[in-house]
Formats: sequence, C-alpha cells, structure tokens
Amino acid sequence: MVVINSVVANEKPCEGVSVRWEGGQFVVIAAKRGLLACSAISKEVMEEFELAVAIAKGTKDKPLITPEDLLKANVVDATSKAKELGVMVGEKGQEALKKLV
Repeated sequence: MVVINSVVANEKPCEGVSVRWEGGQFVVIAAKRGLLACSAISKEVMEEFELAVAIAKGTKDKPLITPEDLLKANVVDATSKAKELGVMVGEKGQEALKKLV
C-alpha cells in the first residue's frame, strides 16, 4: 500500500510517501533540496549521487510508518550535502526538513 500526504515545512509544501507491505514499510518526505527518510534508504547510494538526505531510524517497538513519525524522530545520519545545508545529527526530523525545503 502506498500513501502520499502533503507535509508543510517553513510554509512550503513537501510530499510524504509511506509504503507498506506485509512485514515491512518505509517512509520518506521529499522537499525541494532533499529528502528526510527512514533508515531503509541507503545513505551510501545517496552520497554517491551527492544528494541531500537526512536519515531517521525507528525501532521494532516504534517504527517510522507515517511522515508525521519522521518529523518527530531524531536524525541519526545525513549525507555530506545535507550537512552542508545545515542538517545536524540529533535534531528532530521537523528541524532537518526545514533546512531541506
């Protein structure tokens, strides 16, 4: 199942995409300058293409399922390009997304 939601950051629209299947899921928010994503997205691949990606990680007890979950989660990693835009490990996804719009 794929669900697309609008998310607003700094009064600018972004697209949140949640993909779920039996036994798994991933979620990502696409902004103008990059992505806020769960850890299912490969930082290494995104780094290779010099893309701005902030990565948050859920747990088995508290998985990241919706775009709202990403906004509340802590950023655990980021590509070099995302860091150049000011994304910091440890900040909430909401703060990282503001830097990616």
